[in-house]
Amino acid sequence: MTAGGMAALPRCCQRSSPEIQATFSEGDYFYLMTNSPGSKATGVTFSTTGSPGPQASGKHSGTWAEDDKARIAQPEFISTSKIQILLIVLLLLTSRKKVCIVQKRDTEKMYAMKYMNKQQCIERDEVRNVFRELEILQEIEHVFLVNLWYSFQDEEDMFMVVDLLLGGDLRYHLQQNVQFTEETVRLYICEMALALDYLRSQHIIHRDVKPDNILLDEQGHAHLTDFNIATIIRDGERATALAGTKPYMAPEIFHSFLNGGTGYSFEVDWWSLGIMAYELLRGWRPYDIHSNNPVESLVQLFSTVSVQYSSTWSKEMVALLRKLLTVNPEHRFSCLADIQTSAYLSAVVWSDVGEKRVEPGFVPNKGRLHCDPTFELEEMILESRPLHKKKKRLAKNKSRDNSKDSSQSENDYLQECLEAIQQDFVIFNREKLKKSQEQTSESVSPPRNHR
Repeated sequence: MTAGGMAALPRCCQRSSPEIQATFSEGDYFYLMTNSPGSKATGVTFSTTGSPGPQASGKHSGTWAEDDKARIAQPEFISTSKIQILLIVLLLLTSRKKVCIVQKRDTEKMYAMKYMNKQQCIERDEVRNVFRELEILQEIEHVFLVNLWYSFQDEEDMFMVVDLLLGGDLRYHLQQNVQFTEETVRLYICEMALALDYLRSQHIIHRDVKPDNILLDEQGHAHLTDFNIATIIRDGERATALAGTKPYMAPEIFHSFLNGGTGYSFEVDWWSLGIMAYELLRGWRPYDIHSNNPVESLVQLFSTVSVQYSSTWSKEMVALLRKLLTVNPEHRFSCLADIQTSAYLSAVVWSDVGEKRVEPGFVPNKGRLHCDPTFELEEMILESRPLHKKKKRLAKNKSRDNSKDSSQSENDYLQECLEAIQQDFVIFNREKLKKSQEQTSESVSPPRNHR
């Protein structure tokens, strides 16, 4: 055991500290959504009793209204047909995580569920990033963030259930040639300013603000997601790692990596916000930077290339972008108080922005699926371990494991990491946490004075 009370973990699985676990209740259930109620659906449900392992349910397919149960540690996935899987809305499918729509049975509330394959995360040395993302998301909640509601695991995957935002990400809308107006981009800047200012109050640098990570809700409001490379800095600390997406990374990140020095801080996220706002307005970024550009050339680029602003933009918008895209972080707008001094935002009622009372200029079409439908096909055709076949796969793996001598394992290190993840993964339930906090608050409230 370590000093913090945690079992010693393989290097790939180490995390900073244990978290308080908020457990699930009997019957907490998520359905993987298809196209309409009453159709066959893939579901996952949890039970807080018993040891890890599948719990017999009697049926392996069902509609949204049926009750199938399984243990927390190993959710049971109801099978479904191929055509129904193709109708499942996969919001995101990348090499590391996939996202689909689910519904919680008791509340009927819809969420997005991310799932990440444990073995792939181990092979790519990404387990620590997943744990750090969970650690951060469990501690924060904001109106303009994609908030975490639940986290759980089974033998193969780690799951994160988050806010469902059906408006698509800004990258998708850029690719669809949406022409964003100044008014629309101004609201995005304001909403992201509130989100970034909140993250700063929580000592968090996001480090990957870009159109891909800004999701719109159905009304068109912006929400920041993906904390996979975020970091926490406290008490005057500075970050030093070369982390982010190159075209959106601030100059001081490259300079720190190349020349050392004092590192960087919260200002980098506001640079990224400026790059993104410029791209939304013009359709391309202010600097011609790509992922294969060497760091040395980028350091030189920022000292020699000047940003060209469109003559059609208002002078106030250009002035705001100049302050966000100031190379010297000491002179850059980097907090809400700075942004609020901008003449372009002088008429903004910030309380209205924070309560989503300002109507967005761009509202996603509710009749369209705001993602690439080829992702859905990829889940069926290319995914080696598709979600809809998990139940049969886990049962087959269990049978195979029981039939072989554990001493004959070909990869002891992989197994050690998988066991460490299983032990150290944090189960989280924001719904229960909120109820517990409300009950605690009510119990400590002072009694009313009676006259």
